[in-house]
Amino acid sequence: MLLAFNKPYGVLSQFTPEPGSAFRTLADFGFPPRVYPIGRLDADSEGLLLLSDEAELNQRLLHPRHAHGREYWVQVERVPSPAALRKLELGIVIQGHQTLPCRARLLEPQPQMPPRDPPIRVRKSVPDYWVSLELVEGKNRQVRRMTAAIGHPTLRLVRVRIGEFRLDDLVAGTWRELDEAERKRVLGGSILPTAEQRQRVVQGASPGWQCPN
Repeated sequence: MLLAFNKPYGVLSQFTPEPGSAFRTLADFGFPPRVYPIGRLDADSEGLLLLSDEAELNQRLLHPRHAHGREYWVQVERVPSPAALRKLELGIVIQGHQTLPCRARLLEPQPQMPPRDPPIRVRKSVPDYWVSLELVEGKNRQVRRMTAAIGHPTLRLVRVRIGEFRLDDLVAGTWRELDEAERKRVLGGSILPTAEQRQRVVQGASPGWQCPN
């Protein structure tokens, strides 16, 4: 089972609350039993979060050696210059870690995103702009630290794509199970076992499929 969830702002990517935290958890959204999040989004980030009861997907989707892409739309202060975007693409040293090369671009036209609750802070003297960052890694608060390092603090962060599967019209706070075609898009065209093949593995039979190395 593989689920896509549009995580709202102020929700932890876990089922158990943090002591003393006012943030909601995944337990508030009626997920099936025994699913867990694949990766995470910070409480102050929004967008596409995958959940599954298939342990093997965690390694396949998250390990950087698979170069599995994730796209984030990031609302930042001011309009980044081509030189600033180039710094992001080449990699930045953050807390001793050199970020991997990525793709960074201005979003044209600017997306019309649903308002956030609570709304972002607005400074009338400082314009904001949406940019796209496509990464293959996800260190703690990496996107926010990357944009801060080039002088463009993040105001809002939304993950819109994992592999070739896009968030599209999935409403914030809702989830749905992905069909077989969507599962393949999550892995960006790589082979992912069907439900029938997974059951054959459980029963000890030959699955009849191979994952690429």
